[in-house]
Amino acid sequence: MSITNKLRSMASVDLFKEAVVPEAFVGRPFYFDFSKMKILSNDHWKETVGGIAAGTFLVAVYDNAGDRPEIVLLRVLGPTTLPSDSDVVAAMVDHYKENASTDTSASKLDNYTRYEFQFSGLECRVLGSFYLDEKGRTQFGADVDNFYGPNNYSVYRPSGKVLEYIVNFRDGELIPGGSGDQRIGEVRYASSRRHPMNDSVPVYVSAFDYLGKRTALFGMTRTGKSNTVKMIIKATAELAPSKAKLSGKPVPPIGQIIFDVNGEYANDNQQDQGTALYQLYGNDVTRYSILEKTGFKVMKLNFFKEVVQGFEMISSGLQDDKAIYTQAFMNVNWEPADPTDFSAKTRYERRKACYQAILAEAGFSLPAKFRITFEGAKELNAATGRDPSKGLSAEEAVQWFTWVWDNYDSAPFFASYKSSKGREWADEDLKSLMRFLTRKAKPGAQATEAGFRKLIPFRDLHTSTLQKSYEEEIVELLRDGKIVIIDLSQGNPDLQRTYSDRLCAAIFREAMARFIKNEPANFIQMYFEEAHNLFPKKNESDLTLIYNRIAKEGAKLNLGLVYATQEVSSISANVLKNTQNWFVSHLNNNDELREVSKYYDFEDFVESLRRTTDKGFIRMKTYSNAFIVPVQIDRFSAVKS
Repeated sequence: MSITNKLRSMASVDLFKEAVVPEAFVGRPFYFDFSKMKILSNDHWKETVGGIAAGTFLVAVYDNAGDRPEIVLLRVLGPTTLPSDSDVVAAMVDHYKENASTDTSASKLDNYTRYEFQFSGLECRVLGSFYLDEKGRTQFGADVDNFYGPNNYSVYRPSGKVLEYIVNFRDGELIPGGSGDQRIGEVRYASSRRHPMNDSVPVYVSAFDYLGKRTALFGMTRTGKSNTVKMIIKATAELAPSKAKLSGKPVPPIGQIIFDVNGEYANDNQQDQGTALYQLYGNDVTRYSILEKTGFKVMKLNFFKEVVQGFEMISSGLQDDKAIYTQAFMNVNWEPADPTDFSAKTRYERRKACYQAILAEAGFSLPAKFRITFEGAKELNAATGRDPSKGLSAEEAVQWFTWVWDNYDSAPFFASYKSSKGREWADEDLKSLMRFLTRKAKPGAQATEAGFRKLIPFRDLHTSTLQKSYEEEIVELLRDGKIVIIDLSQGNPDLQRTYSDRLCAAIFREAMARFIKNEPANFIQMYFEEAHNLFPKKNESDLTLIYNRIAKEGAKLNLGLVYATQEVSSISANVLKNTQNWFVSHLNNNDELREVSKYYDFEDFVESLRRTTDKGFIRMKTYSNAFIVPVQIDRFSAVKS
């Protein structure tokens, strides 16, 4: 059945009548308050409904509602004691003792005792209540505004269309489901499936829940996080081509960017039988890689033209180098000079020229017809035989700055300049650059330092032909509603973080610029695997870090954040507190479970999350649903819906 027909079928459900089915009866309450309900049940009723696992949805129907029907939605937490339990236990022990040496079968029990023994108590969480508003429409409130004596309620286990209606009910919508809904899986309560189950009950998510929101996927490796991410991407990608509307307006194309740390989205994934995402939306997917690969664009910069961006990437790669002269090189100021300050502008151009000479000496390939131009000094030009204001080749620029550094302490020009100007001809930044270029710690010394050779490992990040930076190109693709996959699998963690940080910052800057100018902006969804390697740590309070800024300000900029990790406790609290959608699978660590249990009512699932290791068995809380739904996520398929 198509999604449209499914939604139409759900819309026809009369919850208040169809939930009351004698065969679905599981018991009666004996305790009820605003947060808990305790129910008396027995083995026969539980067996009839196919068992009652922890996490099962139940409905408590008010028997005397008249024309104001009410249903309280419950979730089973576990067993609870009955006032008669101590007597039952004593009777059981006596029975076992009496029959210890003979026949211990239950068939020896008399009917009355057997009847007493089969009763037990269930403790349930009150999730909210369904009711009719003044226009006769079904509404759901995530609490109860009143409660009557527990004897006024009967409790049933919903299944089939009724359960489908309940788990897919959308906050604020007249009909459960609607525009933008996509099937994500089916209701699943337990790892064990011994009891015969009713018909599969599908679960739908509203793709609107992801747009501009924060979405988290937590779980151990190989428990289905990546598969769930693919389902989210699929639902989002198929939202725009539909005629879905958001706030009464058509949804513009949605850009999606996936930071693929393990290469499982950008490449054929043999573990998942080749369900690589790029296969599904091939025409709308652009793949980028750090290294040259067939079918991929390469994320490279022209370091000679993108001076600041390239320098930042080099600095990131050298951040663990504690050599004093390396640290001085990394601290060179690249803030553009005031165009009206001729002196500052001249010093900036010299620094830039010396840095470009360093790149050339390190073996960075030169752009075609590349010349290095800057203002020297008449005396220095005469001594070197070259005038840099007319443009030098890279080799000539190296020779020019090398002569300057070799003679900086001995040539009369430099002493005369300092005497007349009150400052040195070369500022500290230029000195650091010339030292790095010549590999000489002092003017005229021997070349004993590594200097420019430290940049050789970064040559693979450079291209001499790129006309536009990959960052600009990617932002344009996202604004056109395309899917961009960044394959970071061939980079080390520092390089992965560098590319991720830079791209996120570029997307954020462009979105903020649009916001300030009051220009329209489509939604951009950002996906992160192994987020604990990229995101700021739990106690990181610096709100200027790009991921914290996206978490805090992304909603107003139409930037959505989807992140997956097995280390919940390592994620910044600023990110977690702003997360609206939660998908949680198996976690084996108490610290991680303790962190998850702080949010919504995930504490109800701590034990089952620790025990059940089934792949794709998720406890899901989305923005438009008022309660958590346990779901078996569908297997992603490279076939469009």
